[in-house]
Amino acid sequence: MPTSASKREDERGAVGARRRVELGRRVRALRQECGLSQEALALASGVSRNMLIQVGWGQRGILAERLGDIAQVLGVRAGDLLDADQASGGFDRPE
Repeated sequence: MPTSASKREDERGAVGARRRVELGRRVRALRQECGLSQEALALASGVSRNMLIQVGWGQRGILAERLGDIAQVLGVRAGDLLDADQASGGFDRPE
């Protein structure tokens, strides 16, 4: 029997929330590994500190362009920040 539209939307919302939290953890971990404060990353990437905090805690999503800016400052590819396999810290830094 098919599930209701609202149930599917709830499930998608939960998946999205988990992905935002995972992204935030990776950004935070890399920022700390690079020895950057939230303020330094915000200034270098052009993303407001408040937005960076909200992304870091998984409270909001982020545009691909801004994610690319953050990744560049952190020395990784934007896709690495989205890839759950990279969560353990095995980031490939571009040459």
